[in-house]
Amino acid sequence: MQTTITNLRCEQFENPVGIDREQPRLSWRLETGRRGARQTAYRITVSSQLGGPADLWDSGRVESDHTSEIPYQGTALTSGQRAHWRVEVWDETDASNSSPDAWWEVGLLNEGDWTAQWIGSSVLGGPRTSAPAPYLRKAFALDKPVTQARLYVTALGIYEAEINGQRVGDQVLAPGWTDYRKQVRYQTYDVTDLLQAGENGIGAVLGDGWYAGSVEWRGRQLYGDRPKLLAQLVVTHDDGSTTVVATDDSWRTSLGPILQADLLQGQHVDARLDLGAWTTAAYDDSKWQPVQTFPKAEGKLVAQNSPPVRVTEEIHPIAEPKTIHRWPANDHIFDLGQNMVGWVRLRVKGPAGTTIRIRFGEVLDDKGNLYTENLRSAQQTDFYTLRGGDEVEVFEPRLTFHGFRYVEVRGYPGDPKQDDLVGVVVHSDYPATGTFECSNPLINQLQHNIWWGWRGNSVDVPTDCPQRDERLGWTGDAQVFVRTAAYLAQVETFFEKYQQDLEDSQNEKGSIPPIAPDTSVVGGDGGPAWADAFVICPWTLYLCYGDKAVLERHYDSMKAFIGYLQSISRDYIRSYQGYEGFAGFGDWLSINAETPSDLIGTAFSAYSTELMARIAEVLGKSEDATEFWALHEKIKAAFNDRFVTPGGVVASGTQTAYLLALHFDLLPPELREKATEALVHDIKKRGTKLSTGFVGSPYLNHVLTANGRNDVAFDLLNQQDWPSWLYAVTKGATTIWERWDGWTHDKGFQDASMNSFNHYAYGAIGAWLYQSVAGIDVDPAQPGYKHIVMKPDVGGGLTYAKASYDSVHGRIESSWRTEDGRFEWDVTVPPNATATAYLPTKGVAPEVEGAERLGQEADRTLYRLPAGTYHFSTEM
Repeated sequence: MQTTITNLRCEQFENPVGIDREQPRLSWRLETGRRGARQTAYRITVSSQLGGPADLWDSGRVESDHTSEIPYQGTALTSGQRAHWRVEVWDETDASNSSPDAWWEVGLLNEGDWTAQWIGSSVLGGPRTSAPAPYLRKAFALDKPVTQARLYVTALGIYEAEINGQRVGDQVLAPGWTDYRKQVRYQTYDVTDLLQAGENGIGAVLGDGWYAGSVEWRGRQLYGDRPKLLAQLVVTHDDGSTTVVATDDSWRTSLGPILQADLLQGQHVDARLDLGAWTTAAYDDSKWQPVQTFPKAEGKLVAQNSPPVRVTEEIHPIAEPKTIHRWPANDHIFDLGQNMVGWVRLRVKGPAGTTIRIRFGEVLDDKGNLYTENLRSAQQTDFYTLRGGDEVEVFEPRLTFHGFRYVEVRGYPGDPKQDDLVGVVVHSDYPATGTFECSNPLINQLQHNIWWGWRGNSVDVPTDCPQRDERLGWTGDAQVFVRTAAYLAQVETFFEKYQQDLEDSQNEKGSIPPIAPDTSVVGGDGGPAWADAFVICPWTLYLCYGDKAVLERHYDSMKAFIGYLQSISRDYIRSYQGYEGFAGFGDWLSINAETPSDLIGTAFSAYSTELMARIAEVLGKSEDATEFWALHEKIKAAFNDRFVTPGGVVASGTQTAYLLALHFDLLPPELREKATEALVHDIKKRGTKLSTGFVGSPYLNHVLTANGRNDVAFDLLNQQDWPSWLYAVTKGATTIWERWDGWTHDKGFQDASMNSFNHYAYGAIGAWLYQSVAGIDVDPAQPGYKHIVMKPDVGGGLTYAKASYDSVHGRIESSWRTEDGRFEWDVTVPPNATATAYLPTKGVAPEVEGAERLGQEADRTLYRLPAGTYHFSTEM
């Protein structure tokens, strides 16, 4: 059975345009139904011409089974150059097969490649006052046939570009959010088909975005006072010459129909001010004003290196809108049936000057009104003023976004119908990789909520929430969820971008703030569990994708962070009593269970140091590894001296205290059982309920399962009273709530100042569903699912569970069911990978074709599985 090479990727993108890495990483997959299929060698060839000789790089035959993240090692490429590549693979039968051709194209590598100037409007708002969105344009002529054209473009703020009346690309909210003082990302578009011989027009409209608009509660202009544009159109002609059209003082600007474009407050449009075909060459811009030019941006220009934000789905209301009769105008409330992030598209026809107000909310109050108190200062309101006439008008803002399920429309002429409004879903466009399903519909809804919570909170940055005036990249939320995110989607480059945001936010002492990109809202040190994202997130990426690059790229800054932790510790105790710095957020939103800050701090200091020791080992830095392991032992000893009694009692006795001690392996082996008993005792005395907040919850079920109490883990999963994962599900939630008690039947809404209904942190339980319930996990010794641990846990009344995961090697599947007293299990191991299957057995273990029995471990039989599909059947 032949092996096919598929899924050729450069930097995890298919045939990308605008790559600025000097050694971009190349990956591919093997596809075949042959059992035991694996790669034994590869040869990569790279050419400057499609189908040409390997004049850029020929790796030669490399005896290796690596198929992922292999760095290009050929001739240095120049700006704008395209490299064509293919790979030849030898398999275990010594047969060879070649891939189709793929390519990548280099962006602008050097600062000197940019001739464009930053331009913008003279109009600007204030700290609390928005300004209209500026439109910028230029007409130009092309007197030679066009062979190729690339638009390199970015903004301080957000932009939407057009050429000859046609929108450029399909990205939205570009260029996204970075610390503009350190880095400004640009995008590259192939615009060859948008140009024409003779006269042409180019332009862009700018929104305030994260740069000049509202980002959190302190108002606007946290980075700069107005949006600005930088664009460079490079046209290659058939004779090899080039024409460059760049932003400079020859461009012109005008205000138009967009009176406000703010991410938190909303977009206001007066269609009567429409500019017409303003990016066509024939457009009369004589009344437009000259642009202002500005100095170079402080941050370095870098290419887009993470998934672009795009429209990924549309959602239709589940019923006709509900009309609420009010004076002087009625409200019409649409229910989309799903808490989502993005905007709406509204169809309307009516008299000129009619203004429609569109407000957004996640839930309704007990009277059926839109609940907006939890938005705080974020208005989350769009306005649209009709141009009038006989034609149906369509309002779709693209320079803002909202978090909502319900849409309240006021001022609509007549009564809107169900199909007059559509929800437009927006997030970073990463490939989905994971599926999970089981026999309990409530758990399936929980998984649905986890996925939608992640989608809504990954608009270029992993944010805490997408609706109120706090859409920030909180580090604590990111580090607890990164493992779950890596099951749900291909988030490698998404989190690599975030890791750079973290490093850009690091101060000279080595500390990491609680949010990134940093808006300096809290300060330099994010505190325990938050700042530790700087080490936890890249290590998790390495485990899930098997690539060392993120560890190498940030090693020195991570090492500086560990040094900072020791500089603020006393006798290896972090956040010690009397410490005058920030001691941390504690176990945020825990339930009547306060875990001491010094315990949390020291536990995470030990954990981060252990991970740094492992990172140093992976990178071959043996001396550093020895030092980190020695430091880890000292922190671990200090933890036990201060917080653990000889009888195994952990200070404060909270669930989180025991979880950190157990999950981070801080206790002597002889005390683990006693600590587990104490943890279970606390859970039981609370009525089989958790008390953990953001810090402890991600580890809860993992610790119980790892320490022989999977029964309690399933009891917690199945708990439907609050606090529990399923409580919100039983109340109709379609995303994860910020608080266990965001709304309760006896108290109603929790504190409106901190009560998001789309907050992904507690969705970290998703990793346990994949790892333990379905039984798909990584092997740290062979990361990137090169070797897979297949170990499902049966319990909780479930009669079946199944999951799939599209790893870097291909699809992994685990599907089990209990039937007539037997355990039936189907497993798929992708080509070029192996697995160890832990089969729950009672009695004689079955022989399975192709599976090698390795032995017995407690109540499981272990099998070694080469690539292929297997069926196990055994007595329960």
